[in-house]
Amino acid sequence: MALSLQRPLMSDYTFENIYDLSPEQLQSLDDAEAAMLRADFGKAEEILLQMLAEEEECIPVLNNLAHLMGRHFSDFEKAVEIYDKVLELEADNAWARDARRRYLRYVDRD
Repeated sequence: MALSLQRPLMSDYTFENIYDLSPEQLQSLDDAEAAMLRADFGKAEEILLQMLAEEEECIPVLNNLAHLMGRHFSDFEKAVEIYDKVLELEADNAWARDARRRYLRYVDRD
């Protein structure tokens, strides 16, 4: 069986594209997640920040960046700040709400 290096098509994703992300955005998210899996956190951050520069209210990018900040950089304050922004944009986002609660334990907020 030959290994295909071809990028996935929109129809190859097993999730509903509820945020109407472009194929380029989906590929960039895949690239950022692959960088995280390789422990290339600087590259993942670079990709996500570039995506935010193009669309600052992109929920999937914000969620991934907050995850990167909290889980891999241990910058819990930044993670909470980003999750706060997600929840401003999408109050019923359970992922952001749960992750924010987890990181709030490590943040001293007055």
